[in-house]
Amino acid sequence: MLNFELIKDAKVNADYFPFFAIEDIFLNKEDHSKIASDFPNIKKGGSFPSDSVTYGDSIGLLLKSLEGDQMRIILEEKFKVDLKDKPVVTTFRGYSRMKDGKIHSDSKTKIITVLLYLNEKWDEANGLLRLLKEKDNLDSYIKEIPATMGSMIAFEVTNNCWHGFVPFEGRRCSIQLNYLYKEALSQHKIRHKLSSFFKKLS
Repeated sequence: MLNFELIKDAKVNADYFPFFAIEDIFLNKEDHSKIASDFPNIKKGGSFPSDSVTYGDSIGLLLKSLEGDQMRIILEEKFKVDLKDKPVVTTFRGYSRMKDGKIHSDSKTKIITVLLYLNEKWDEANGLLRLLKEKDNLDSYIKEIPATMGSMIAFEVTNNCWHGFVPFEGRRCSIQLNYLYKEALSQHKIRHKLSSFFKKLS
């Protein structure tokens, strides 16, 4: 399903913080519509753990590929980090709110972040992730990432891995995969479960 050779060949840009980006990581464009239809029906903002939502078979296969050893080894080689035995947490987002997209750097509990966009069509100018040179200027960006089907960004979590996007309201589908430090796993799971619980109540 994933074009691992393309991922292997992607060049890491380390001018500000280490990352690489690919416009379409899928082997077959014919899979696009199936993946889009199998994506969880998320109508609320926020992040949902993969075990808290329902999805179709193609998404299940995609998760196995993203979380598998082949992907892990590629990430280890590219970012020169040891991810063996490090826990992996995968979450879904399906709806963007106007309050989303604020500039931030990822939590220090994370080692690597992988974001994969799964929107079959994207015609909006806003809502595109920007990797930033500085923490307070959304227009000073290193790269803007398409939100189209198969667009992937992976980066090492550093103190200055600033990113964000121009606010957008509407459907915006993505999967986020994180390799965590072991001691952070329980804390991370509790936070996501509580967040998911309260989202269901609202």
